[in-house]
Amino acid sequence: MRNLLIAATLALGATAAHAQLPDAYVGAGVSQARLNNIFGSGRDFDLNNTAWKAFVGVKPLPFLGVEANYMDLGSQSGRFGFGGFSDRGHADAHAFSAFAVGFVPLPLPFVDIFGKAGLARWNLSGHTDSSLFAIDDHGTDFAWGGGAQGRFGALGLRLEYEQFNVRNTDGVKAVSLDVSWHFL
Repeated sequence: MRNLLIAATLALGATAAHAQLPDAYVGAGVSQARLNNIFGSGRDFDLNNTAWKAFVGVKPLPFLGVEANYMDLGSQSGRFGFGGFSDRGHADAHAFSAFAVGFVPLPLPFVDIFGKAGLARWNLSGHTDSSLFAIDDHGTDFAWGGGAQGRFGALGLRLEYEQFNVRNTDGVKAVSLDVSWHFL
């Protein structure tokens, strides 16, 4: 009996020592973000430019992780008008977000397909030269996204899509190409 107890203790100890530690990672990327109909003018005043993002995450289980990111949504200056009136405006936006990330188990160890859902805390500011329109707005809204990533040792490369609502616009739709570094 004593030998069985010692063997079980050694087996459980070896299993616990071999247990996988959480995968922690950081990354950055370039994104194409669209934020349309700013000022609610219906006059094509949009943010549609290349911007950047940074993120950090941890994946404690092979199928579940959490992630936080900062996304610069870009800035835009332009002229718009209606009737006989024309004005020049400027707007910029950014967002912080936190997600629960679900990973689809695939038989390929270097490829991950993922979906994510969480909250985005956004800030949109803008004005027109005539002071006819001005926005200094922020809010928190449901955010979702998904994508795929390839892992090559500690280096990861991912393509993803994210979307969330922003008041006084048609919402944010962003596609990004990211590089990540995994610490395990």
